[in-house]
This record gives sequence, C-alpha cells and structure tokens, in this order.
Amino acid sequence: MPAHETTVVVIGESLVDIISDPGQPEAVQVHPGGSPLNVAVGAARLGLHTSLVTHYADDRHGLMIEEHLRQNGVHVINGGTAPTSAALATLGPDGAADYTFAITWELNGASLPALAAIRDSTHVHAGSIATVLPPGDQATLGLVRAAREYATISYDPNCRPAISPDAAAARRQSERFVAASDVIKASDEDLRWLYPDRTPEETLEAWLGLGPALVALTRAASGPLILSRRGRVEMAAEPITVADTVGAGDSFMAGLISGLSQLGSLGTGGRRRLENLTPEELQAVAAYANRAAAVTCSRQGANPPRKDELGPLTMPTRVPAPAGRLRTPTAPRVSAPPPRPAASR
Repeated sequence: MPAHETTVVVIGESLVDIISDPGQPEAVQVHPGGSPLNVAVGAARLGLHTSLVTHYADDRHGLMIEEHLRQNGVHVINGGTAPTSAALATLGPDGAADYTFAITWELNGASLPALAAIRDSTHVHAGSIATVLPPGDQATLGLVRAAREYATISYDPNCRPAISPDAAAARRQSERFVAASDVIKASDEDLRWLYPDRTPEETLEAWLGLGPALVALTRAASGPLILSRRGRVEMAAEPITVADTVGAGDSFMAGLISGLSQLGSLGTGGRRRLENLTPEELQAVAAYANRAAAVTCSRQGANPPRKDELGPLTMPTRVPAPAGRLRTPTAPRVSAPPPRPAASR
C-alpha cells in the first residue's frame, strides 16, 4: 500500500522533555516529547496520515504539545484529566539522555473515539509508558487487541525502570503486547533489563515465537538487527556527528512503519506480505529506518526527518557473482565517515 494511503493510529503518552546539559547549565530546553508522540510526528513527517490517542492538559505545556502536533499534521484524540506529564532529560558527555519523570497515564473519555479511529486505520502502534503505567495500561492493551481485526500492530516497550521498576511485571506485560503485535522494535538496553539472563538476540528469537512477523533490535552505535522467519539482517549505524540521541529510537520506529508501508506490508491486506518479506526487503527497511535515526541524532532534541530528507525506500543492489550466482547484498556503506556513529535506542 502506498504511504499516502496508509492511516496510522499511535496510542500513548505525550509529555514535555525538559533537557538540561550539566556542561551548559544556562541552556535548559523544553520540547514536546514522549515516545509515542515522537513516533506519531515521525510517521506524519514521512507522509503517513497519523492520529495520536493520548493525554495532555489545557495548561502551558499541554498547549505547547498541541501546537507541535498541529504543526506536524497529527490528528489528536485526547483523554484524561491529569496535568500534562513531564520528563527531565539530563545529557551525558556522549549526548545520551538519562530521564526522570512526573507522569500519569489515563484515557478517560477517549476510548470510543479511539476505537472509531482504529476501525478506519491501516496500522496501530503502541508503546512505552502507556503500556505499563496504571490506570491506562489496560485500556492501551484493550485497544491494541481490538485493533488486530482492522490493522497491523507494532509495539516498542521503550522500558523506563524509573516508571515501572518491577522487571518481572514489565516482562509479563511486554509479552502480552508482543503476542498481540505484528512488528516489534526494542533496544538492547530494554531487553537486557527485561531478560538479564539471556542475550538480546535470544529474546528476539523468543519473541518471534510468540507471533510477530518481524522483530527489530536497536543497538546504539552497533546499528540495528532485524529478524523474521525468513531472514536476518544487521548493519552498522550510519556515521554522523551526534548532537544528542533524544528520540532516535522513535525515529527508527517511524521509519520502520513508513518503510513497511512503502512495501505494501501493512494493514490486514498486507499482513501476509509482511510475513513473507525477503531478506533484501528486510535490509531495505532496516537501512531506511537506520537513516531516519541518524538524521535525528545529528540535531538537537526529538526532531525526526521529513519525507524529502530521506527520499523513498530503495532496494539494495545485488552484486554480480561468478558462475551466474547471486551474492547476498551487503549492508550500505558510507564513503567518507564523519566522526561518530548514531546511537539509536
């Protein structure tokens, strides 16, 4: 299905990121954020019709969020009554962010319009705090399960131990979402926290056994790894000069959704196609999402790329081999690497 025909519904928190750098204490920045909000903005910038089922209040920070979503063409379904949530992100020397939160999650008043949006959607994405924080986590799970009849589903646990410190409970909840989903994206940090007794790739393989068609792992500077039942693809992160890593994993997720849309593998009509993507198609999608994350790392804050910055998804070029055989395409290479690889989480 062409990207312009894809309708995406994202379910999850909106908040403001208050970003401080100990090296520049006078330069505190405030940006709209939250993993699901970032995914919604990223998907909309890549040309997908996008709605966000979320919560923010009619306060200063809520109005900032509302204006940000409006400017990026994201339709909002807003529920709940609590104040707008906030995350304090403190940057380390490598540009990585360490978070503390003041957040609530509920969807009072939004369930019926959310269900109506889901019935008209091609793809539904959920993740992060909205999938683990009561009282709204069960409403999120209910919407995701209801969506399978109408859409493909993606999920990103984007674990926040400061919000849900019980790893065993978070693990059980994650597996419920994994079993209801077609596409999974997680970071190596997520999986090491959820499953400390096995490698992240072992967890990907176990999650693949729960039902998804595709599972993707982001590994900071080591780049992404994608597994399906038909192939395995990995590549290095694109070398760029890193401004910070805020929102990089969310841009990867938005790029993944957009890339799969361009391959016609979203929606109930695309589910079989999604289950049968070739290794070359997996590589093309991984490279597209990888570039989206790199662009975000190259500038400050959660500022995902637009469609014209990434261009269309392109298939890898096969390299001629002797005796008429085809060689497996290699990961894309960048000819004059700048200083440091992107760190997508």
